[in-house]
Amino acid sequence: MPIIIADIMSTRVVTVEMDDRLTVAKEIFDQASFHHLLVVDEYQLEGVLSERDLLRAISPNLGSSAETARDLETLQKRVHQVMTRNPVTVAPHINLDTATRILLENDIGCLPVLEDGKLVGIVTWKDLLRAYCEYRAQNQSEC
Repeated sequence: MPIIIADIMSTRVVTVEMDDRLTVAKEIFDQASFHHLLVVDEYQLEGVLSERDLLRAISPNLGSSAETARDLETLQKRVHQVMTRNPVTVAPHINLDTATRILLENDIGCLPVLEDGKLVGIVTWKDLLRAYCEYRAQNQSEC
């Protein structure tokens, strides 16, 4: 029986609004162990903000002795200025192989999961790799 996304996705999704400032996203990433925020506007998925996107958009001098007021201003940008728009998404019934192929073909780190247009979860490359290893372990082969 193939593994489907619904079996491995995270249903506890953390979102930010398009007009939130990058300070909000930075605070979330600083406290969390995940690396992707889903961007919504009136409960509709509009984009993805990765921690990497955030780090590219803010000054590398933040938090250092070289920090200036101009560096702090980089945190005032809005999420919609930095996010990836129109993210590639999948449905919960998609199988592990298909989702993996989609991630690789699009060179992305996560897939928001939509069901009937509604955001129901997120799956990352780590989730896919973990599921693959668990599958291999159950079938008596090493990962």
